[in-house]
Amino acid sequence: MNRLLGDSVPMEKQTSKRSHLIAVAQACFVTVLWSSSWVIIKFGLEEIPPLIFAGLRYSIASFILLMLIGARVERRAALKGRTRKWWAILAVYGLIYITATQGTQFLALNYLPAITLSLLLNLTPIFVLAMSIPWLKETPSRIEIFFILVGVIGVLIYFYPLDFVGVSILGLLIGMFSLVSNSLSSIIGRAINRARDTPALIVTGISMSIGSLILLVLGFTTEVVAPLSLTSWILILWLAVFNTALAFTLWNRAMRDLRAIDTTLINSTMMPQIILLSILFLGEFPDAISWVGLILLAIGITAVQVFQARKRNGQQ
Repeated sequence: MNRLLGDSVPMEKQTSKRSHLIAVAQACFVTVLWSSSWVIIKFGLEEIPPLIFAGLRYSIASFILLMLIGARVERRAALKGRTRKWWAILAVYGLIYITATQGTQFLALNYLPAITLSLLLNLTPIFVLAMSIPWLKETPSRIEIFFILVGVIGVLIYFYPLDFVGVSILGLLIGMFSLVSNSLSSIIGRAINRARDTPALIVTGISMSIGSLILLVLGFTTEVVAPLSLTSWILILWLAVFNTALAFTLWNRAMRDLRAIDTTLINSTMMPQIILLSILFLGEFPDAISWVGLILLAIGITAVQVFQARKRNGQQ
């Protein structure tokens, strides 16, 4: 018996290691999908109006997620007995995270290079950290403040000199709005998930359904769309099925075996992926000064996320 028990320990370790490697592979695959979205959206915007594009993507994806929720008894049971306040919070989260954030991202990509918008949205951790002080009572350490300044310097270098020649001011304003709404949605999302009373798939599916419906209504009432080509429908369905529904499901599954610091580091690989894909497929080539700014921002943001992830691990 002891021999049998002794042999089971390495087997358990081996199984745990294998599941961890699978989770890492899944998370890395998700970042590739999410990074490729930027290129796919740029191509799709040549024919599809931005709000309708975003609305169709997230409406189809939310339908798939709702089907996944309805397919499991325990997930359906988790929806029973929820208060009006719970539904209201998820509705607000969906309006900010999907309608405002994702809608403005599609709009901004209509005016800005993918690399420029990626740089703006990579400032999200800095904004979230600033908002967390009064709302979540999470105070940054001195080392985090230092790396925040490194990231800000990187942004200033990227846009140096600050004359914005050839850059759409409207696109920058929309991008800044997307940055603020994305940061606010991160705060709300953290507050919801910190309670640990609702599975992440349900939070995502319900909030996305509400936000995408409003986005779709806004799109069809404010934009004019001609009959879409087969190529456009393929792009929409690819984004909805693979880059949204599948990606969110795989990411949630990977988070079962990965620590916060693991997902943070893996997620930080998106910025260089977006830059590489933009160079290869969109012909967006940063100059030498821009590269310095992008690298400083990547270092600053990644460091802040790592310190935040370690802090959250220490609290668990």
